[in-house]
Amino acid sequence: MNWKMSRIVRTVTDFLVVPIVIFGIYLILHGHLTPGGGFQGGAVVASATALLIIAYGTLGRHKKDLSTIEAIGLILFISIALLGIGSTMFYNFLAGTGGMFGGTVEGINSGYINTGGTVTLMNLAVGIEVSAALSLILWMMSKETGIMKPEKKTSKTESKEVEN
Repeated sequence: MNWKMSRIVRTVTDFLVVPIVIFGIYLILHGHLTPGGGFQGGAVVASATALLIIAYGTLGRHKKDLSTIEAIGLILFISIALLGIGSTMFYNFLAGTGGMFGGTVEGINSGYINTGGTVTLMNLAVGIEVSAALSLILWMMSKETGIMKPEKKTSKTESKEVEN
C-alpha cells in the first residue's frame, strides 16, 4: 500500500504538532491544579504521534527510543514513590518545604505549579511513560497494518507511463 498524503495535510500537521505537544505538557504539569494529569497529558502528546503517522506514514526507526523513554518514565515514577518510604510509599515529602516543587500554600491554593510537592513530579513521570507507551503502540499498530511502508520512489520514465 503506497500512498502519499496531500501537501495540505502535511502542512496542517506541521503547524499542529507543536501546539498539541505543548498542550499535553501543560496538562501534565498542571494536573494537581486542574483536571488533567500525567495520563491525560501523555495521551494528548501521543495524539501528536498519531497525527505524524497519518500525515507522513512513518516515524523512522524509533522503536528502541520509545521503549527507552517508556522505561525511564516508569523508573522515575517508582523512584519518586520510594523516596518517601521512610514514612509511607508515595509520601509527599516535598509539600510545604519551599524550593522548586514544594512551595507553601496559605489558605486557598493560589494555583502555582510548585505547590504540588511530589504530585507534580509523579504526573511528569506518568506523562513521560504514557506518551511513550501510547506512541509505541500506535507505531507498532501502524507498522503491522502496512501504513508505515516507505513511499515508492518512481523514476521519471515510470511516472510518464503511469500518466499515459
